[in-house]
Amino acid sequence: MQVSFACTDHGLKAPRSSEPNKQNTSSPNTASAARARFRTVALIARSLGSFTHRHHISLKESTGKLTGMKYRNLGKSGLRVSCLGLGKHFLIYKPVAEQLMTIAYENGVNLFDTAEVYSAGKFRLLDLVCLYKAFFLSFSRAETERGLSRKHIIEGLKGSLQRLQLEYVDVVFANRPDSNTPMEEIVRAMTHIINHGMSMYWGTSRWSAMEIMEAYSVARQFNLIPPVCEQAEYHLFQRDKVEMQLPELYHKIGVGVVSWSPLACGIITGKYENGIPESSRASLKSYQWLKEKILSEDGRKQQAKLKELTHIAEKLSCTLPQLAIAWCLRNEGVSSVLLGTSNPAQLTENLGAIQVLPKITAHVASDIDKILGNRPQSKKDYHH
Repeated sequence: MQVSFACTDHGLKAPRSSEPNKQNTSSPNTASAARARFRTVALIARSLGSFTHRHHISLKESTGKLTGMKYRNLGKSGLRVSCLGLGKHFLIYKPVAEQLMTIAYENGVNLFDTAEVYSAGKFRLLDLVCLYKAFFLSFSRAETERGLSRKHIIEGLKGSLQRLQLEYVDVVFANRPDSNTPMEEIVRAMTHIINHGMSMYWGTSRWSAMEIMEAYSVARQFNLIPPVCEQAEYHLFQRDKVEMQLPELYHKIGVGVVSWSPLACGIITGKYENGIPESSRASLKSYQWLKEKILSEDGRKQQAKLKELTHIAEKLSCTLPQLAIAWCLRNEGVSSVLLGTSNPAQLTENLGAIQVLPKITAHVASDIDKILGNRPQSKKDYHH
């Protein structure tokens, strides 16, 4: 079970000290010091006041009063999330993870992916986040060996709730479809955890449009609860699913998109223009596939296109990453874009994409499409 959370106007909730967390392997001193740091940030966050309009009744975008962050509904549900979220990879960089989380929160981000698997149980963030004025998005990412059976979904969520010391989470995501489990069983299990107060909504991750539609049909047939969003990869060089398949689902059944990898694992930052830097992700042995992709013929063509896109970014007085992230947000079906970042400067730069979004006019978007040459041939244009 992997876990994410987002911060809203829930009351600041401290961990229930009367119920000790048996899963916590951190020393008392370490945990106490970390809690103190988070409590300080939480108190600062409380002084910021409400991020969104309390009486905002439409599904349109709204802007935070003090942070400038924009908020959208998660799909066509009533759940409001920040347009930019912090992806789970920030937990890999343990020395700066808390700093990254603080910067994001203070800039109005209320969507954090805190998957435990990325911290290897060493960074006990899940024991500390309760200090925030927050709600939690629990990602059920049972892989092939575990699957999405009723047993694993319910047991996995109960385990996450116990570790988080919470009574419920707001969204549970079923990661990857499970061909060994009937769709009816998956939907019934998700409905069960919602009806029993363990979650408020559920969504999918890396499911095809056909599989999401099947889940919706099963839900309608048996009076069950359908998913509200899909988590999908979306960036300048990966467009088909989000622009061709998912818009129909958004308009017909209200399924929104939480997109990830807006910079294509760092490819779109431009840092690979002259090869593979020694300190880059592609230089790591575990990312050999990324290195091969960058050095391939298609990879070289992508770098040439990025060089052209840099000129557009300069005209808009922004960086290439900011342009790429703002471009993702231009799609009306995208509720939030998860940012992958490893250092504070990079995160601050990426958060600046919010200011670039209004500059992506129809004319600018057309210029980008001409350079990319990969716009899907859709019958309708679902961009703003």
